[in-house]
Amino acid sequence: GRGARRRRDARRGRCRGGACGRLKLKNVFLAYFLVSIAGLLYALVQLGQPCDCLPPLRAAAEQLRQKDLRISQLQADLRRPPPAPAQPPEPEALPTIYVVTPTYARLVQKAELVRLSQTLSLVPRLHWLLVEDAEGPTPLVSGLLAASGLLFTHLVVLTPKAQRLREGEPGWVRPRGVEQRNKALDWLRGRGAAVGGEKDPPPPGTQGVVYFADDDNTYSRELFEEMRWTRGVSVWPVGLVGGLRFEGPQVQDGRVVGFHTAWEPNRPFPVDMAGFAVSLPLLLAKPNAQFDATAPRGHLESSLLSHLVDPKDLEPRAANCPGVAYTDREAQDEAGGAAAAAGPGLRPSH
Repeated sequence: GRGARRRRDARRGRCRGGACGRLKLKNVFLAYFLVSIAGLLYALVQLGQPCDCLPPLRAAAEQLRQKDLRISQLQADLRRPPPAPAQPPEPEALPTIYVVTPTYARLVQKAELVRLSQTLSLVPRLHWLLVEDAEGPTPLVSGLLAASGLLFTHLVVLTPKAQRLREGEPGWVRPRGVEQRNKALDWLRGRGAAVGGEKDPPPPGTQGVVYFADDDNTYSRELFEEMRWTRGVSVWPVGLVGGLRFEGPQVQDGRVVGFHTAWEPNRPFPVDMAGFAVSLPLLLAKPNAQFDATAPRGHLESSLLSHLVDPKDLEPRAANCPGVAYTDREAQDEAGGAAAAAGPGLRPSH
């Protein structure tokens, strides 16, 4: 009856559904196969076509090569030892500084000579010319020089009686150390004999500089390096001198245009003995240049320098003397007060 008919219809529906499912699956496989064949055919066709991808590939390869090269360079730099620091000139290549020091017997002589020798021992290529104001070499000075470790020449000359200070006279009345400085100049020129140390004067052609350093002054080690390469006459400021906190050249555009001083500023060279140095070749080329014991008070330096250089040709040192590149009004006022109080005693130290 009716139930049997329904079962038959159900069986027929399942068969039709299975056939339809198999048909759809075949269609999918067929479509996939056709697409694959089409893709393969397209790839085969493209194999014969020119490719424009080589320039980008080459550019990328070049960038990689440059990076590899830079990395190799950096690695080599890391393995390379650091450069050695710049070495100062060998002492033999430096011009010699000849330091001329007059000295005379007094209570503090040894103490002041020891202090000065300790400073000079810090300076390379230095030759100390120590000149005694005496009839002959004294054991005190001879022993001090021998123990100093310095290259030295010991000279002796007695100041004539007419030039000596008389009892009760102030120290500024007569210049001191004139004969002793001239004795050192004579030795440098081969015209004098030494009593100790190095007895032969410098041979012709020696490069050097001559500096007059009194034994009662204090000197900075840097000062000697400032003067070492002097070509003619070099100048610089000097502190605590002439009633001022400092005196020295006034410099404009690298040239000396005047002097900051309180004592007779119209002197040919208003400088202190400690404020200049002279090249050795220049001194040897001017055999008659020396200090004049009869020069007016305060003109001792000028008596030598006038034979050697024109004021406009002076060589300013110490970074063009910035401390005296202007006129210090306060220092001038102090100098005026000191001059009024000291009267004729205000003068550059010798």
